[in-house]
Amino acid sequence: MKPIIMIAWLCCLQFISFAQSKSKTKTSQALVVDPRSTVDKLTGEIESQIIEARHWLHQNAELSNREFKTSEYIAKYLQSLGIETKTGIAHTGVVGLIKGGLPGPTILLRADMDALPVTERADIPWKSVNKDVFNGMPVGVMHACGHDTHVSMLMGAAKVLNSMKDQIKGNVKLVFQPAEEGAPKGEKGGAELMINEGVMENPKVDVAFGMHIASQSPVGHIIYKPEGWMASVDGLYIKVKGKQVHGSTPWGGVDPVVIGSQIVNALQTIVSRQIDISTAPAVVTVATFHAGVRGNIIPEEAELGGTIRCLDANIRKQVHEKIKHIAITVAESMGGTAEPIIEVGYPVTYNDPALTAQMLPTFKRVLGDNNVTLSKAIMPAEDFSFFGQKVPALFVSLGGMAAGSDPTKAPAHHTPDFYVDDSCMKYGIKVFCNFVLDYGDQWKPMALMSAAPAK
Repeated sequence: MKPIIMIAWLCCLQFISFAQSKSKTKTSQALVVDPRSTVDKLTGEIESQIIEARHWLHQNAELSNREFKTSEYIAKYLQSLGIETKTGIAHTGVVGLIKGGLPGPTILLRADMDALPVTERADIPWKSVNKDVFNGMPVGVMHACGHDTHVSMLMGAAKVLNSMKDQIKGNVKLVFQPAEEGAPKGEKGGAELMINEGVMENPKVDVAFGMHIASQSPVGHIIYKPEGWMASVDGLYIKVKGKQVHGSTPWGGVDPVVIGSQIVNALQTIVSRQIDISTAPAVVTVATFHAGVRGNIIPEEAELGGTIRCLDANIRKQVHEKIKHIAITVAESMGGTAEPIIEVGYPVTYNDPALTAQMLPTFKRVLGDNNVTLSKAIMPAEDFSFFGQKVPALFVSLGGMAAGSDPTKAPAHHTPDFYVDDSCMKYGIKVFCNFVLDYGDQWKPMALMSAAPAK
C-alpha cells in the first residue's frame, strides 16, 4: 500500500471511531432521565389507585392506638412492593425502609394514621362507617383531620420511590405513625413512643419531613414557616372539691360548680392580662366541665378539662405556674379546694430554618411560585415536633380544598363536615418524593444542620 493511501485509510478509521464515540455519547445522554420527571410520570399512573386507597382508609377510620385494620392494610401494601417492613412499633405503627442505590442520608417521611371521635355528616360515597367507644361513650369515628390523606399520599410516595430506588441517594424511612391526636388515657403512644422504641435508628435518621392537609387552603398550594410554626400543647385538668348540699340551701355547703365557673373566668386573665403576648401568643382553653347528677343537688366535686398552647418555652412555664396559682387560690377564697394537673404534651413544632430555606426551591418547582405561601405562627399542635427535637425537620401544610371553593365556607378540621378533595393526592406524593430527591442531591455528610432547640 502506498504511503499516501495508508495515511488516508488511517484518517478514515479515526473519523469512523470518533463518529461512533459521539453517537454512543448522544445515546447515553438520551437514556439519562431526570428522576423528577419520573416522579411526575409515575404519580400520574398511580393516582387513581392511591385515591382508592384513601377512600378505604376514610371508610375504615380508627381511633388513636386502635389503628389495627389501618396498620395491617399499610403493611400488606408495603410488603407487596417488596419494601422491608416492620410492624407493631408504638402499638400499631408501621415502618418501611427503602434502601437507595447510591450513598446518601437516611430521610424520614412521616404520615399519621389515627382518626377522631366524630360522627361524619359529609355526604360522600366513602363516608366513614366505623363506630367505637371513647372515654366510656359510644362515638362515630371519622378522619376529621385528614390523616387518611397523609397515609395514602405516603403510600403513593413509597411506590414511586421504590420503583426508582436505584437513583435514590441514601435510604428512605417511611413512618406510619399512630396516635398523633393523643393516646387514650393511661396509655402512651404517638411520635414520642415511636422514637423511644428506636424508629430514628438502624439506620440512623439524618432529617425528617412531614406534611398536613389543610381543608381551607386550595389544592395545589403549600404553606410553610421557618422556626417555631405550631404551638406546644399540654393537657389541663382541675378537680374542684366543695361540700354537697340540697339545692335549696346553698349556704349550707360549698358549691364546686360556682368555684369552677370562677376558675374558668379567672384563667382567661392569664393571656389577656398577665403575660406579654407581644413576645409570643398563648391560648388557655377549658373545654369540658363535669359536675352533678340532679338539678336539686349541689354536688361535692366538679372537674374541668382543657388545653394550654404556647409558642415560647418561657411563656409556657409562666402559664403553667399561673394556672396552678389561680385554681388553688380561687377555690380557697370560696371555701373549697382545687387540684390542678398539667400533663405536658407536645413541644413547639420547629422547622429548621436552614433546611426550610434549602427546600423552598423544591416547593416552588413542584407547585409553582404563586402557590407557595409563607405563614405566620399558628396555635394547633403536632407531635411531629418530637422528630424535630432529634434531627433537622420540616413540616408543611398542603392545600386540600377543591378548586373554586370559598375558603370562608370550607369546613374546618375536627368537625363533622370536614372534607378534603381527592385532587390533592398527587401533590402530596410529588412533594414527598421531591423532598427525598432534592435533599439527597444536596446532602453533605459533614455539614448536617442542628436539631431543634428543646422546648
